[in-house]
Amino acid sequence: MRPDDDDPGRAPRDLRMPLLGVVAWLAALASHLLGAWVWVLLGAVAAVAAAAAAGPSRRRHGATVVGLALVAVAVAGSAVLRQQAISDNPVAELASDRAAVVLTGTVVSDPRPVSGRFAEQVLLRLEVREVTGRGVTHRLATPVLVIGGEAWAAAALGSRVRTSGLLAPADGGDLAAVLTSARDPVVLERPDVWWRGAGAVRASIRASVAHRPDDQRALVPALVDGDDAGLDPALADDFRTTGLTHLTAVSGTNLTLVVGFLLILARWCRVRGRWLYAVGALGILGFVLLARTEPSVLRAAVMGVVGLLAMGSNGQQRAFRALGVAVVVLLLVQPGLAVSVGFALSVLATAGIVVLAPGWRDALARWLPRWVAEAVSVPAAAQLACTPVVAAISGQVSLVAVVANLAVAPAVGPATVLGLAGGLLGLAIPAAGSVVGTGAAWCVGWIVAVARRGADLPGAALDWEAGVGSVAGLGLLCVVLAVAAPWLLRRPLAAVGLAIVMVVGVTARLPSPGWPPAGWVLVMCDVGQGDALVLRAGPRTAVVVDVGPDPSAVDGCLDDLGIDVVPFVVLTHFHADHVDGLGGALDGREVGEVETSRMLDPTSGVEAVLSTAAAAGLAPLVAPYAETRVVGEVALQVLWPLPGSPTEGTGDGSHANDASVVLLAEVRGVRILLAGDLEPPGQAALARMLPGLDVDVLKVPHHGSRHQDLDFLTSLRAEVGLVSVGADNDYGHPAGEVLDALERTGTEVLRTDTAGDLAVVVEGGVVAAVGR
Repeated sequence: MRPDDDDPGRAPRDLRMPLLGVVAWLAALASHLLGAWVWVLLGAVAAVAAAAAAGPSRRRHGATVVGLALVAVAVAGSAVLRQQAISDNPVAELASDRAAVVLTGTVVSDPRPVSGRFAEQVLLRLEVREVTGRGVTHRLATPVLVIGGEAWAAAALGSRVRTSGLLAPADGGDLAAVLTSARDPVVLERPDVWWRGAGAVRASIRASVAHRPDDQRALVPALVDGDDAGLDPALADDFRTTGLTHLTAVSGTNLTLVVGFLLILARWCRVRGRWLYAVGALGILGFVLLARTEPSVLRAAVMGVVGLLAMGSNGQQRAFRALGVAVVVLLLVQPGLAVSVGFALSVLATAGIVVLAPGWRDALARWLPRWVAEAVSVPAAAQLACTPVVAAISGQVSLVAVVANLAVAPAVGPATVLGLAGGLLGLAIPAAGSVVGTGAAWCVGWIVAVARRGADLPGAALDWEAGVGSVAGLGLLCVVLAVAAPWLLRRPLAAVGLAIVMVVGVTARLPSPGWPPAGWVLVMCDVGQGDALVLRAGPRTAVVVDVGPDPSAVDGCLDDLGIDVVPFVVLTHFHADHVDGLGGALDGREVGEVETSRMLDPTSGVEAVLSTAAAAGLAPLVAPYAETRVVGEVALQVLWPLPGSPTEGTGDGSHANDASVVLLAEVRGVRILLAGDLEPPGQAALARMLPGLDVDVLKVPHHGSRHQDLDFLTSLRAEVGLVSVGADNDYGHPAGEVLDALERTGTEVLRTDTAGDLAVVVEGGVVAAVGR
């Protein structure tokens, strides 16, 4: 009897193809790091290969070594030539001179709106075919990133357009230049019929769930074709915490589900033999068109094909070999994938499923039903394989990812298939599409519930320093777990005991040693370039002033402080670095009110706050001027803005800073001035209104910007000054002259970019601050 090829314990794996993939990856990385110098390295590799092929072991290993050398040369050569083609062309040369140009090209990515510092902007990629600059016209083919106004949001994928603007050098190696200040596009040619068809299906998918709640309306298109526009940032953060982010982006799972469903339908229709391959090929092509032909989509499609191979006969061995071939092919076509995090995660997840999952499944199947063993081993293997990379990019290790993926697994397939079916049916019968889309939305509702509940668990994620040593240590730990897992899993007591330890670890709130410090009255959270402050009102209770730009950062800060009850959140003004984290502050906590500045500007920030607050059942109010309120240990008074001050701005937020809510707080006898981003005119007005104002702690306005009324700030005679600022920011914050002026008057100044979270404490009647 022949050994079962799917049994890794009985049939040795052929490592040649995976080894080719590893060599191709290393060659592509070397080409990005060394540039043209990679040819020297490849020359040495070729010499070693020639010697090996001519040596006494040539019969056994010579062909393999030569094959590895050829793959390395091909991939590295492709990478170097591609880099040179992008960096050494007329567009790149004009960009180095920051020239004004006229471009003609094809839109090759969907427009993506982003919030600029002063207005909404749209980003997209353009494959430039003609450029005119410095009086000369060139014809070529090179990628350019376009940054333009709202009119670019209507630029359809595949359309040929003409525009003009200023070229600037690009940071990434896959772009020849960036076109800034782009004029509105002039459409020269509509997209081809297949792009119009794919766009119609995407629009129909969105229409089929348009009547559902916001989270479901945004997540169904993301699950089916990667269209994540409108996804709530707080929900996206919950997906990251629970290891479900792959559901909101195009991945091999999407293709496997869609094409697998088409193959099942084809079998029902009695399609057999080679015609099934034709159905599969058409399904893959349709999926790529629907999800867009971007590198990430092509990578996902190839990994999905590997997943489909694993589902067939002799699947594990075929998928193992196919994974190596897929890596080589992808890197030959797109060498830039070698430095792509998404590519690394896709390959690692697929490798984990192909290499680790079978052994884990067989170990569990000794005492569990096989289908249960399969359901546990697949997500666990994929998650373990990806853990070091995820920790390196996010600084976290999700402890609930496996359980969360198990919980949502029954809903992912139906949600994807029903979402696609609703879109296709809606093209002909919109009402019927909405009915089917409702089914997809119900499935997605369960996924949303799992993400939100999982992220709320006290130990949902473990912070992990993203340094080389710590990530390498985590990688070594993952290797040890991968090797030890079969031994543990085949023993019921050991496996159940491990599961109990994990459950206790994620459901019990573990104390953070030394944090928060005893006697703390105020914590300034390290949220990067933004503000988020916490005033202690009592056990597990606090008033929150501003919430920073990132929901996960403020949520983690409040979790570490053990805050479950927030009587009210005060948003000093509507700039993104003060309000975008609101979802993180509200998530999983009892919140009484949200209060804001009188000036409803910028409009993008106002809309984001209203939407996030409404999702939590809250209606924001204007912070009441001059009214002193006492909440537990906190006494709070609004000093600014004045009644009757403007409530409408220009819409771009240029006047929002000077309308910041300024608060005078007292906690356990410590007087604290929280000045938002108040500008010098507002500071001077406060100085006139409140002569002789004296405080213990000053939240330095506007992240320590040089635009300050230094006479006012130094007259406060604060013992401690706190600056919330992002590391290596490009605003010049904080200004050295501001810090020097405060320190000369005896104020101890601490910064979040150098000290992390900052806590103000009272020790023996003395006010001090400590960093974490």
